[in-house]
Parts: sequence; structure tokens; C-alpha cells
Amino acid sequence: MKILALFLSCFCSAVTYSQNSNQSNIFIITTDGFRWQEIFSGADSILINDSRYVSDTSLLKQLYWDNDPGLRRKKLMPFIWQTIECQGTLYGNRNFENTVSVANPYRFSYAGYNEILTGYADPAIIANRKKLNENENLLGFLNRQQGYKNSVAAFASWNLFAYILNNQTANIHLNSGYQQIIQDSLSNTEALTNLVQQYAVDNSQSTRNDMLTFVTAKEYIQTKHPKVVYIGFGETDEYAHSGKYDEYLQSAHLFDEFISQLWYLVNKDPFYKNNTSFLITTDHGRGNKPGNWVKHGLFTTGSNNTWLLTLGPLFEAKGEMKAKEEIFNDQLAQTIARLLGYQFTPLHPVADPISLAK
Repeated sequence: MKILALFLSCFCSAVTYSQNSNQSNIFIITTDGFRWQEIFSGADSILINDSRYVSDTSLLKQLYWDNDPGLRRKKLMPFIWQTIECQGTLYGNRNFENTVSVANPYRFSYAGYNEILTGYADPAIIANRKKLNENENLLGFLNRQQGYKNSVAAFASWNLFAYILNNQTANIHLNSGYQQIIQDSLSNTEALTNLVQQYAVDNSQSTRNDMLTFVTAKEYIQTKHPKVVYIGFGETDEYAHSGKYDEYLQSAHLFDEFISQLWYLVNKDPFYKNNTSFLITTDHGRGNKPGNWVKHGLFTTGSNNTWLLTLGPLFEAKGEMKAKEEIFNDQLAQTIARLLGYQFTPLHPVADPISLAK
């Protein structure tokens, strides 16, 4: 863990709608299986006091508890509630009937990421398995367009992204799981990351430490300046399945820090400054009761409940949405394509876009 902590201090044809020479950059960022309840209300009042799921309830409450849900959520995710709330928009607080949901019926990760990235809630995707995705994804599509050709990159903690994105056809820069970084020349940070992945962690797991994903993505962003970036973090889901609510909250807090650092990075880099937007979401929800929060799936109520955050010049800035509204994750791919000036035209069905622009 000490080694990992050091990284924070290192470091088809398209129809064009409104292309211009100064095309926008977009970062799509996800964290796996993170509930809307923690986004909008912070730590769960029951779970944070349950010794079955928390090793030290007193310590965790010092870190993340307040009787006021507004203050509680700021403790857990300060960047979201101090920056995105002021400069962006937050969708999915079901207390106000503002809903974001997955459209696929299965409510697990492969189906969820396919839905986000292809715009198609494919009923044929029924398991998390190492099978190449036959659906065309937005990242591969954008990589073929003149404005974004060879300027699309993806980084993910979960190793199944090699199959979800089917890079044999997408042909983007992709690093997922404990995959070694392979380039013509490596920076010192990339060389160290490879060593950590090879010798300092258990690299037999399907999901790598999110810190390694963050460092790998951040280094590539700083040196290669891709215009379209996908980053998929995974530890929130891993710790939830393990029944470790304390680690689940810690991973969420770290996710908030990752977004903060990425936002700072793009706003001090002339390549990205004033022309880069973030779209942040999750692939599925989880059980909404204390006894089933560790699970998600077809028969677990709450698993279809997600959320959506937007930030940057492409998007309207409305703060926390409190009007009755319904958004589905399969609408995001076409929405992003339209915002960048394209019509996403895969051979499979794709959901209609939603209006998020200014």
C-alpha cells in the first residue's frame, strides 16, 4: 500500500453535425456498481454502524458521518459536492423522482458497460465472461472519425474490458486489468507501474487496484494527449461484493479524488483547458436494503438504479437536478456522439440521445 500511495505524488460512415477545427475533448469515467444513495446522501446510516460490514465503526464515522445528509455526502465525495454541484449537473437523486437507470434487464457489469458504450441494451449479453463483444462501441467509432482518429484511449481496472471493447475491431489504445504498459518508450512512472503490477501486488485477480489504473491513465493523458478518454474503476464493486462497507466507502472517496486530480490536470494543460468535459456514471446499481446491498442483478431490487454527473463546456450546469425526469444509460453513447458533432450509426439498435448540452 505504501508503494501505491506514492503514485499520487508521481506522476460505419458518420454524419457530421457541427464539426469545427477546435473539436471538444471528452472523458467518460465510471466506477463499478456504486449506489445512488451514497452519491446523494453519503454514508448509509445503518451500514456504517453494522460491524458485519465495518471493521471499526467509530473510525469510519469520524471520517464520513454527519447527521445532515448534505454535509455527509460532502465528507464522502468533496469534489463532487464542492465543484460538480457548482459547475456541472448531477442526475439521479430518486428522492426527487429524478431517475437514471440501466435499460438492460440483467444489471451486471458486462451488460452495463456494453449499454453505456454501445448505446444498446443487448438482451444476448447474459453473463460476465470472456467473449468478444459483437456490438460496435462509441470509442472505436470515434477513433475512425477524422477529428478523433488515433486519439482515443481507454483504461480499466477490470480485465474483461479487453472483451467488452473488442479491441480487435475498435483499434484504440487500451490498458485493462494487470496488463503491462507496452509502448516504444516508457516514462519512469510507467516503468515503475509495470514493476508494481508484476511484483508488488496479486496480479492474478480480474480487477486491479484502482490506483494503478489511475496512474496509468494519468501518465498517458499527460504525455499523449488523447481527445477521447474512457477510464473505468472497479474497486467499489469488488469491496461491496466482499461485504466490506468501510472499504467500499474508502474506494468511493478515492474515486472522488481521482476525478478531482483529472479535472485539475486538464484545466492546467493548454491542450485540454476550456475544451474538455467529463461524463461520469456507473454500470449498475445494487440492492437498496441493508441485507442485500452486497448484491446486484435481475432479482435484486435497486440494481437498475444508477446516476449521472456532467462537468465541462459541453454540458449545461444546473447543479443537483430535483425535477422529475428519466434517463437511461443506453442513451449516453448517442448523446456523446451528438455533442461531439457526429451521428453514431452502428448496425445494431442504438437509443435516442438526451439533451445535456448548454
